[in-house]
Amino acid sequence: MPHAKWNLVRGRPAIPVILTLAQSNQRVTRNLLADTGAGTARAGFELLLDENDCVLAGGIPSQSVVLGGAYSGSFPVYVVRVEIARLAFNHYIPAVGVPTVPVGFGGIACFRFLNRFTYGNFGERNRFGLEI
Repeated sequence: MPHAKWNLVRGRPAIPVILTLAQSNQRVTRNLLADTGAGTARAGFELLLDENDCVLAGGIPSQSVVLGGAYSGSFPVYVVRVEIARLAFNHYIPAVGVPTVPVGFGGIACFRFLNRFTYGNFGERNRFGLEI
């Protein structure tokens, strides 16, 4: 099974993902906070990203979603291409565009996204990993 591990960012689990900017075809990396408490297994979204990143990555607007908690209100959902190179993962993912993201991160990988993988520290307390 393909797997990848990364160092914690600011002491928290993070997943580096690649977004491709629509205008320039440039690939940019964003570290996403891995948060099993964000959303549910059946939520209509898998990621929370800065709305500017959703638009710059050519995100296709779909519907809006009402969130509570740290992000409260109605927010647009975009379908955005997301890559995790070390896992050969390349999929279009529903992402909520939010006005701000956690300091030091490019967004949040929600429970529905994390649930695609086996995840954890795999015995290395200062690392976080995913396995397909």
